[in-house]
Amino acid sequence: MRSELYIDGKWVRPLKGGTFDVVNPATEEVFHTVAAATAEDVDAAVKAARRAFDAGEWPRLSGAERAKYLRAIAEGIRTRQAELSKLEVLDNGKPLPEAEWDIGDAAGCFDFYAGLAEQMDNGFEETIALPDERFSSKVVKEPVGVAGAIIPWNYPLLMAAWKVAPALAAGCTMVLKPSELTPLTALELAAIADEAGLPPGVLNIVTGLGAEAGQPLADHPGVDKLAFTGSVPTGSKVMAAAAKDIKRVSLELGGKSPFIVFDDADIEQAVEWIMFGIFWNQGQVCSATSRVLVQEGIYARLMARLIEETGKIAIGNGFDAGTLLGPLVSERQYGQVRRAIAAAREAGATVAYGGERPDGLGKGYFLQPAILTDVPLDSAAWTEEIFGPVVCIRPFSTEEEAVGHANDSRFGLAAAVMSRDDARTERVARSLRAGIVWINCSQPTFTEAPWGGYKQSGIGRELGRWGLENYLETKQITRYATDQPWGWYLKEGASA
Repeated sequence: MRSELYIDGKWVRPLKGGTFDVVNPATEEVFHTVAAATAEDVDAAVKAARRAFDAGEWPRLSGAERAKYLRAIAEGIRTRQAELSKLEVLDNGKPLPEAEWDIGDAAGCFDFYAGLAEQMDNGFEETIALPDERFSSKVVKEPVGVAGAIIPWNYPLLMAAWKVAPALAAGCTMVLKPSELTPLTALELAAIADEAGLPPGVLNIVTGLGAEAGQPLADHPGVDKLAFTGSVPTGSKVMAAAAKDIKRVSLELGGKSPFIVFDDADIEQAVEWIMFGIFWNQGQVCSATSRVLVQEGIYARLMARLIEETGKIAIGNGFDAGTLLGPLVSERQYGQVRRAIAAAREAGATVAYGGERPDGLGKGYFLQPAILTDVPLDSAAWTEEIFGPVVCIRPFSTEEEAVGHANDSRFGLAAAVMSRDDARTERVARSLRAGIVWINCSQPTFTEAPWGGYKQSGIGRELGRWGLENYLETKQITRYATDQPWGWYLKEGASA
């Protein structure tokens, strides 16, 4: 396992020599130590990225040439999928099959943006029709410059891919800061990029704490673009830092996503998707459908089945066969989720199932999945992101009531609706104020489709062509395309 910083194509120790521990959330044991970057290291990384962009070959390569590097990185990830998956189980805690899925998706992300990079050679220039035939005009896309990216711990390599792949495809250079909780696969990504021959300075990885490495990256005047995924409070700080230099910014923040289930829905399918929507990745998902609204006609039956099936979820170490729910990522996160459940109970909610440490798991940040009912609409459990395997469920009577409750949130990342009535699901999907809406499912994510939210869930979109556009500037080039004199100051026939 690597432990040094990756700056300007080299593995280096931090200038001040600091380190931090990496903890296995299933055992609470320190199993590795990683370099702790400070502002001085961030400055070195940004300057390396600046040189690579301003004077290096990367932004001047054709899209097809950059695509070769991206495909080589994708192949490197696939070749090491088993190793990378195990690293994410070790520092994140997620079940191994989930980690394997994530690593495969990360490789696919690099392949996808390799294809878009190739299209940039002939598909990203547009001719503009002008009312004056003496002029011609076109619009071209150019890389924004040096991008600083700060990513969370819930999908360590996948979140890196969502930012690194489109940035490199666009011709940007990047400084990436992974979460201090899950730094391992980001460092391996640097190794894979190095093995692919990526020019020095194009991708730099600085591991470190938020205040010591993340904030200096956001503040650095040499960064042209900031991309952040994480909490609303931290996103607000990133946005404030960007405002100082008018940096370009994209933010993918929190959510409190609703899931509306109508009484004509298949109860078994509804139970499956409710569970997938909130218990996948231990509920540590920004788009998790954590507010479930169930129509009164099936509420009691659905609740009975949901409690029954939730009780069957195998909880344990992510390496154990059959595990479907691993530990929460850290002691801090474990404590926050436990406190949120206790606060919900104090506010009047009923814990219909779970919310306690599972029997037989005395060590590790393990928590039973929790089902909360009778949750007051003004309570924190209903309005604030818990970021754990905790679902709040309420009955509703009418479509209007359900949509009203669903939209009554400062968040707007995702939402879901389930019904056999296609016209109704389409109508409700259009009514929900969210950037992503799922019909008869929850959480499927495709690299080809845009990802991002309304309201305080963020600014901009990742994935698809929208993700590439995050790292592109739009330039107008207009030509005076005639020999005819302009004749405003110098009149035709006038002597010198």
